[in-house]
Amino acid sequence: MDSKRSAAAAGQAWQIYSETLQPDAPGLWTRVRAVPRMLKSVLRGQYKGMSFRTLGLLALGVVYIVSPIDAIPDVIPVVGIADDTGLALWLAAVLVRSAGDFVTWERGGRPTVIVGEPVD
Repeated sequence: MDSKRSAAAAGQAWQIYSETLQPDAPGLWTRVRAVPRMLKSVLRGQYKGMSFRTLGLLALGVVYIVSPIDAIPDVIPVVGIADDTGLALWLAAVLVRSAGDFVTWERGGRPTVIVGEPVD
């Protein structure tokens, strides 16, 4: 992983962590506990804050990490593990950020929009 990518990953991780420290924002542990509820709500079609496309990419990412077949073999000492680590960081970042949005949505009373009805 080159220095620009690792700096970008570190910056994104810090940004997400600092989001969890905001006074009104849900904390990290609250977000982690909300992930299973969020995934269930997305699959049931109740929560529209995460698309099925994003959910599919997350699933493919987990399969890639768990799979013994890699684009860059783990036999290569640093680079082989860096691709798995980068993907794991991306998965964690997407889940933590999305879970924060989900918790905010839950706290807001789970608002829904019904097509054809006026919204004030």
